[in-house]
Amino acid sequence: MSTLLSREFVRHLKASRAQAWEALADTARYNESVGLPKHDIREEPQPDGSVRFYATAKIGFLTLNWEDIPQEWSTGNWFRHRRLFLKGPLKQLNVHVRFEDGPNGEGCTVHYRTDIEPRNLIGRILAHNVIFPVNERNFILIANRIEEWAKEQIETPYPTEPMELDEAHSKRLESVLTRLNVSHYGHGLGRRLANWLLSAQEVDLMHIRPLRLARQWEVDERHVIELCLQAVKDGLLESRWDLLCPRCKGAKISESSLDALPQGAHCPSCNVSYDRDFARNVELTFQPAASIRKVVHGEFCLFGPMSTPHVRLQVRIAPGESESVETALAPGSYRIRTLEPGPERILDVSGGDFPSIAVDEEDIASETNGAADAAIMLKNSCQRPRVVIVEARDWAEDALTAHRVTTMQAFRHLFAEDVLRGGDEVGIAHITLMFTDLSGSTALYEKIGDAPAYGLVREHFDFLSRIVREHDGGVVKTIGDAVMASFAEPENGLRATLDIRNHVLEFNQQHPATPIGLKLGLHTGPCIAVTLNGRLDYFGSTVNMAARLQGEAGAGEIVISEAIASDPAAAEVLKSHWLEQDRRAIRGFKDPVTFRRLPPEDTAHKPT
Repeated sequence: MSTLLSREFVRHLKASRAQAWEALADTARYNESVGLPKHDIREEPQPDGSVRFYATAKIGFLTLNWEDIPQEWSTGNWFRHRRLFLKGPLKQLNVHVRFEDGPNGEGCTVHYRTDIEPRNLIGRILAHNVIFPVNERNFILIANRIEEWAKEQIETPYPTEPMELDEAHSKRLESVLTRLNVSHYGHGLGRRLANWLLSAQEVDLMHIRPLRLARQWEVDERHVIELCLQAVKDGLLESRWDLLCPRCKGAKISESSLDALPQGAHCPSCNVSYDRDFARNVELTFQPAASIRKVVHGEFCLFGPMSTPHVRLQVRIAPGESESVETALAPGSYRIRTLEPGPERILDVSGGDFPSIAVDEEDIASETNGAADAAIMLKNSCQRPRVVIVEARDWAEDALTAHRVTTMQAFRHLFAEDVLRGGDEVGIAHITLMFTDLSGSTALYEKIGDAPAYGLVREHFDFLSRIVREHDGGVVKTIGDAVMASFAEPENGLRATLDIRNHVLEFNQQHPATPIGLKLGLHTGPCIAVTLNGRLDYFGSTVNMAARLQGEAGAGEIVISEAIASDPAAAEVLKSHWLEQDRRAIRGFKDPVTFRRLPPEDTAHKPT
């Protein structure tokens, strides 16, 4: 009978507990940094709806096969991981890492424990002479780096040596950077991107997310998004559309073009099927071009805490059992679910009010106890083990959704051909649309002649496109002298219309003999995205309403819908502006429509 062997390493760090957690709980990055190989995962759905995960990896000439038990953790407190080997000298290997505040509240203490169950004598020798010493060496190495990182002596606890390119690849890279730097979308960031691609860990490069990169670099999100889009065109990056599972947020289907993405998919990890939603689960990510740096397929770690940082708690509970788990949920909205297919529940947590959660086959119940205990009681009333998950609902903060990127001017300029299949359509829950039109353009052509008038119209198109782009929007199309533009957020659309109107005033000061009058309409709501005339276009009542509101505007006026005026972020912008409420019958709509006008004489503030 085999005996469980254990070895615990304890390290007192001057780094904060949050810093130690961020580094050590990033298990994929940890494993890559200490030289562990990637492994392939095979998912096997079970009759009860759960999924078992089997991994294969090669270390030299040795092939390892094991069942990977999904990690468990309580954010900031502990995580644990089990591997059950199918053959070889070991039966199982478990790692349990626990975090505590340091003495007198300074720094933290980390307990790193490894448990090994050998299958035979060779396994015992391997555990004592190889695995324990190597684990201790790796833990000390990373702990030392965490201390340096906390002191800002290094940029990351997982530094890497930049790849060195041969002469041919170096010349190719320089050629790419030359094109990138002279483009409209490089923003002087081309060299920084190239250096990062050559020095980053592979775990960073498997799914490059521009919003996360912008936050790390402390630069404008739009600049990094545009940089990545242009880098695809210039051959530095490759793009792919990921269809994310709404439960685990994993990319279960990835395609290089939008028209290849199916309308739905099945997630073998969660054993559920789901539909495509542009605004929620279709994400644009990037990888280095293979000619610059090849990224090998595989996983460094399955379900690591920092791989899914929105998951605050993930704990396996045996059938009929309960467990009190130390945690500290910040006030906010959370989703309670299980790793296996089953019910879900949305839970709003206020400060110091932690619930008890009971899971059965049909429902998830929660009960607040009113106590300010930093613990949560989990109960499994099912006849099978369940992995209970508590996740914050802010998972999409780093996701560049298809909804957002396809509304941007750079995407429409660079990827006009990346559209939906003919006959395919996508429902978009929320989009903001702006329509503009020149007032009196016919009289302008008659007054100054076709060529000069057309020149003014083109100039007005140019500044409209520039301002729309600056506010993360994109021009969908021009219709005569009119423009249709799209934005992911109402606030962006509103700020764009205000900037456009202000620019028209400046434009008219520069052209006093030929002033122009611009009418603007803005509305937000659901619509349908389709491909029309080879480009992504929008249809539905939201589009019609935005166009009709523009028709209600006079020269120099902005007409906005009640949906725009009631949006919290847009309402904050409107506080300093004078609005007139109006209500009229509008063609194509059964009932009279209430809307707001920003009169032309109101250029900035309410009248005093």
